[in-house]
Parts: sequence; C-alpha cells; structure tokens
Amino acid sequence: MSIIEYLKKIPLFVGMNNDELHKLERITKERTYKKGSAIIVEGENSENVFIIKSGKVKIFKTSSDGREIILDIKGKSKIFAEVTLFEGGTNPATVVALEDCIILSINNDDLEEIIKENPDMALNIIKVLNKRLKEAQSRIKNMALNDTYVRTAQALLKLMERYGIETEDGAFELSLKLTREELAGLAGTSRETVSRALSQFSKENAIKVIGRKIIILDKNKLKVWLS
Repeated sequence: MSIIEYLKKIPLFVGMNNDELHKLERITKERTYKKGSAIIVEGENSENVFIIKSGKVKIFKTSSDGREIILDIKGKSKIFAEVTLFEGGTNPATVVALEDCIILSINNDDLEEIIKENPDMALNIIKVLNKRLKEAQSRIKNMALNDTYVRTAQALLKLMERYGIETEDGAFELSLKLTREELAGLAGTSRETVSRALSQFSKENAIKVIGRKIIILDKNKLKVWLS
C-alpha cells in the first residue's frame, strides 16, 4: 500500500482532498525499526509526529529509581508524539518498538503549515488531544483510587480489547507478549505484585499464563475485580 493510500485511512486526515493528501505525502517519511529500538527518547528535542504503519510500540516514562512507567501501548494506525505538535519542546516520554515496526514521520513545522490550510484537520487534532487528556485524567484517578490487583485486571482487559484474538472456545489470546516488568509498568505497580495478581486470576480460572503468553479465559471474572 502506498503512503497516500495509507494516510487516507488515518482518522486524523479525514476530510482532506487529494491535493492536500499529496502535499502530506511529500512531507511524510517512512522508516523501519527493529524490535527493541528506541524511536524517540524522553527529554530529547521533539521535531516530528509519528504514525504506526505496522507493528506495536510502548510509550513510557522513567521514574527516579529507574522503573518504566508505561503510559500506553499502541498499534497500527495510531499516532504518537502529537502533544508536542504546536509548542515543540522536548519529548515527554520514550517510545520503543515492541516488535519490528514501520513508522511514518511528519515534521512538525511542515504539518503545521498544512493544518493552517485545513480546518477539518485542525478539528481532528483537537479531538485527538482531548482524548489524550481524558486518558491521562483517567489514569491518574485509577492510580489514586484502585489497588494493584484492580489495576492489573484493568490492564489485561484493556489489552484484550485492543490486541485480543478470540479463539474457538470464546477465550482471548493476547497478540503481544509482555514481560512481567512491562505489564507491571502498564498497571503502575511492581513485578512481584503483578505476578501475585496473575497467580490469583489463574486460580480463579479467569486467565491462563504460558510463559509470556496470556490467555483470558473469562473476561467477566476479571471484570468482577472492577466492581
């Protein structure tokens, strides 16, 4: 699929005509990243907005004691680093490829010029940023009010919604294999606590763990932890 055909499918660019899409294509660069490669690094100058053409990435901040606090895991067609679009500055988080990825990048200054000519795109940007704000507020509330088992259950359900592959028996196998440290970073807790939570969920026959593979056997049993 050509870059312009792919850009047409991105919600951010809905409403753009062919001339505008061709302008966008000319300023879009494509690059391949191997699993484990850093795409952007927290604290470095921000110059681009990125779109995932294939693969998955994790977005995280590093705490003062060196722990990864995972803010999100994103897959195909998702955008990241858009929060620095209009003001520039430094990257607020690090983004690393969870698997081999093809990433599109668009220079902030070049994209701003196109946005000025396209009110629909400006509105789409506002909607994306508003969604990010709501997600951040929800995460802060979650960290403040819920215990670690609840947060682990929430993390598993969120991963199931995004990356779960339904099997013939109605279970959901997660299509990405996270380490215990990565799952702990996503739930905002320690590796040891996540291991205890997974053990408890396994005893309840809510999930099945095989190495790094997690199969959600009964999502309703996980949802009970949220009530």
